[in-house]
Amino acid sequence: MPFAKNGEVRICWESFGDPGAPAILLVNGLGSQMTRWPEAFCALLVDAGYRALRFDNRDTGLSAWFGEGDAYTLEDMAADAMAVLDAAGVTAAHVAGVSMGGMISQVIAADHAGRTLSVTSIMSTSSAPGLPQATPRAMAVLTQPTPDFRTDPEAHVAAAVENALVIGSPAYPWPEGALAERARAEAERAWNPTGSSRQMRAVGATGDRSARLARITAPAVVLHGADDPLLPAEGGRDTAAKIPGAELRIIEGMGHDLPPALFGLVADAILAAAARAG
Repeated sequence: MPFAKNGEVRICWESFGDPGAPAILLVNGLGSQMTRWPEAFCALLVDAGYRALRFDNRDTGLSAWFGEGDAYTLEDMAADAMAVLDAAGVTAAHVAGVSMGGMISQVIAADHAGRTLSVTSIMSTSSAPGLPQATPRAMAVLTQPTPDFRTDPEAHVAAAVENALVIGSPAYPWPEGALAERARAEAERAWNPTGSSRQMRAVGATGDRSARLARITAPAVVLHGADDPLLPAEGGRDTAAKIPGAELRIIEGMGHDLPPALFGLVADAILAAAARAG
């Protein structure tokens, strides 16, 4: 699997589709590996005539891991994404991000406008002060560690499944056993139990992106679940209101996840933003 380099930081990435097709860069959320953009989802974009690029954020998956005293920002993570485009030979791409990945996508669109053809911010937020916060149960998903996979894999998988159900989409359930299968596959691929805390600090270090959102000139679609307990829908509404000309899509029954039943709706939002770019 290829690696891009942002200075000394190695970023693992993967490409699907014709290398000459317009590229869609997919950016992951907090602590999640690039496999959270499953191959079946990437295939929807490829079938529509695009090249899909996915990658592990720093401190996740097969990309570089950091130490407890290390610190970085969303700007650094956006630069990692630009290194992926460089490695893939892509001058400019359509950018789509989920949750923290939506925040990174916003930074890319504002700070790397020349490399952004369109932007889709999914189940994310502007991080503006005063927006509704996560429910206590949903916040615990981010802040409470799961059991160590190396010493108790079954407990780790069970906790990961429970966490996914807490923030999941009530109208779009996962197939039976799929969440356990995903949790096990992710932990076997790479499990970095301290990476999420550093990524959370990166979100805090970058802070309110309202001024950045106002600078975005690329066509934008903001997609959010009406039933998101982790980043309430008001964060999506605020994001769309602050990006000039953004289209807002609120999906009833959608929470804070991407189950197979939502692949079509999410892909359609990304493709709609790309179509607006011409």
